[in-house]
Amino acid sequence: MKNGNQQEYSFFKRIVIVEDNVELREAYNILLKNVHGLQIIALYDDCESALKNFRKDDADLMLVDLNLPGMDGISGIARFKKLNPELQILVVTVHDDSPHVFDALCAGALGYITKDAGHQELVNAIEQIAMGGAPMSAKIANMIVRSFHLNPKSPLTDRETDVLKQLSQGKTYDYIAMALHVSKDTVKTHIRHIYEKLQVDNKSEAVILARKNNFV
Repeated sequence: MKNGNQQEYSFFKRIVIVEDNVELREAYNILLKNVHGLQIIALYDDCESALKNFRKDDADLMLVDLNLPGMDGISGIARFKKLNPELQILVVTVHDDSPHVFDALCAGALGYITKDAGHQELVNAIEQIAMGGAPMSAKIANMIVRSFHLNPKSPLTDRETDVLKQLSQGKTYDYIAMALHVSKDTVKTHIRHIYEKLQVDNKSEAVILARKNNFV
């Protein structure tokens, strides 16, 4: 609905933002307060605080980061959805890798955009959710589409595929361990198994072979 030059969102009167970056959190607050029909109920820097006031806030929509102090955003999303299955959740994060994306969507998030998105893209994402859509940043949408086209005959496990995707993007072992919530030694074990299954000796050969055969 429109009121003059402003958009009005009848579905989302009550919005909660969970973001630990103070400046970014306030930027979202100021931006969305200026959109007619939206009301920012509360701002939190962790999921624990949002859960404590969940019933009182009675949000229609939550904007949730994934890297948060204490409980991570994915665990928080699962808890929020368990308390209110009708709640709509939009992830706004720096992470654009498949493990974070799929884990967040499986936990109950409806939309997923990255923090490098412009202000208008954030507003558009909220509008899409209000209209029944599932907004994704272009890179995220492309990643999801590609995942449906992976070779079903790949010898790699899902976790090994995740590790190899990260390697193909030039990520370090430390980064992969952090992204997948595992130890660096576990990452090394996965990589050793990848090399054995693909019968290669190094990362470059593994990536080339995997891409050629659509394993990643």
